[in-house]
Amino acid sequence: MADTEAAIRRIYEQWHETVIGRDITGLMALYAEDAILESPLVSAVQPGLGSGVLQGKADIRDFFAAGFRSPSNGLGRWYRTGTFFANGRQLTWEYPRTTPDGDQIDLVEVMDVAAGLITHHRVYWGWVGFRTLSNLASGAR
Repeated sequence: MADTEAAIRRIYEQWHETVIGRDITGLMALYAEDAILESPLVSAVQPGLGSGVLQGKADIRDFFAAGFRSPSNGLGRWYRTGTFFANGRQLTWEYPRTTPDGDQIDLVEVMDVAAGLITHHRVYWGWVGFRTLSNLASGAR
């Protein structure tokens, strides 16, 4: 159980650090080869896909790499409270709308974890995030 708890904490800490640091290699080390990523942002920035689901580490890598190259997309604030919830198989935390520096995009990250790697990652967006997604999809910034 201690190994599972350590793996969950490692993912919680390193996922955030690698996204902030735009470290694609470190970020991809957290995902299983056949991982799934689901997010409305996928369909907003890759409308030709027809869905918000990516399958496999290569597609997930391409998605994050493109985002890392576009720092002015309005998604760059990443305040979180330090609270997360985990049961050994699933990890969840929030990027809340309200921060000490004002509003940010509000997200909830949910990750299924097996063998110390993310196998299924789902991102749920709040109203500020939805507004930002709508602007991205329409080309407004």
